[in-house]
Amino acid sequence: MGCWVALFVAAVLSWGLPTDPVYAFLWLWALAVAWRFGRPWREHLAFARDWVPVVLLLTLYNLSRGFADNIRTPHVTEMIDADRWMFGWMTGGEVPTVWLQQRLYVPDDVQWWEALVSMVYLSHFVASLGTAIVLWLVARHRWAQFMRRWFVLGLAGLATYFVYPAAPPWWAAVNGYLDHSVPRLSLRGGQELGMHGAFSIVKLGQAAANPVAAMPSLHTAYALMVVLFFALMVRKRWWPLLALYPLAMTFTLVYSGEHYVIDVLVGWAYVVFAFTVVWLGERWWRERRARTAADGTPVRAEQREPSADGSVRTSV
Repeated sequence: MGCWVALFVAAVLSWGLPTDPVYAFLWLWALAVAWRFGRPWREHLAFARDWVPVVLLLTLYNLSRGFADNIRTPHVTEMIDADRWMFGWMTGGEVPTVWLQQRLYVPDDVQWWEALVSMVYLSHFVASLGTAIVLWLVARHRWAQFMRRWFVLGLAGLATYFVYPAAPPWWAAVNGYLDHSVPRLSLRGGQELGMHGAFSIVKLGQAAANPVAAMPSLHTAYALMVVLFFALMVRKRWWPLLALYPLAMTFTLVYSGEHYVIDVLVGWAYVVFAFTVVWLGERWWRERRARTAADGTPVRAEQREPSADGSVRTSV
């Protein structure tokens, strides 16, 4: 694990966070091997078996969403009108992004707190999958529950990018839909941290990604998904602390020009949709298994599965 940490930190400082799906998968696989070093090679191959579908979805997401803006004319004014309708009474008729940048953005001076903004933005690339790898290592049944919600949320967002391509505030300003300039500030704080190499891959990803994939905001959606997944597993006194993460992500994306507030709200609605759909599916499956067991017919063949502590768990 010490070797893995040293190599990973060196790679991040040199080339940036592993945002490419295959590259990230190799690092996660190496982490699993390092954590469970000395286990039989079949257990290490089980990681690939479980995670290949995740890599395929992420690769499909990266490849296909870049074509969405070539299929339909992007929607622009609807998000502007929605944000003005919700917040115009307190922003003087401006969208929240413009209002925040007019008060906080200093063109020639990177503020210290903008480094925090950039770190929150970058956390999107590690929070959900980082949570998933920990769950896979310590409680695979929890990992399966988590990834079912992750898949439904990702597929719903990807489908929406094709059906409803939506432009973010920075794109709207560049194309004259907003009266004020809206610089893209999500990675600006990297200058304050001096981690220019660590931000390079993300900058390239921003340049290559679909520029009109703002609705819904999957950045805030995945942030809220991680929080909701663990909310019922911790005491209520910790809920305000957990809520800080999706709220910090919301501020980051709105201030930096990446999303409107309406994008965030729709993203949160998608989280509720994903949790509801998966919960209904899981309940149906449990009821089906109970009915089948009552009839005396096994649902599936017995499986023997290694657990995180090295013991073998038998499930049916």
